Amino acid sequence: MTNSAALLEKGMRCLNNELGILDAGRFIALLLREQFDYTEWRKDNLFVGMNIDEIIDEADRYCKENP
Repeated sequence: MTNSAALLEKGMRCLNNELGILDAGRFIALLLREQFDYTEWRKDNLFVGMNIDEIIDEADRYCKENP
């Protein structure tokens, strides 16, 4: 398990790499402003229509492409 500081650093690095520094900042501001509920969002948006085998296949594919 990663400690909090390392997790924050890794998360910010991921956001910056994927979105760029400006959009990463905007993303965080949106989360804070909108009182975003990740658990509810995840239930409605993540893996919708996928069965467990499809989720596992997608995770395997991602791990192979992102060692």
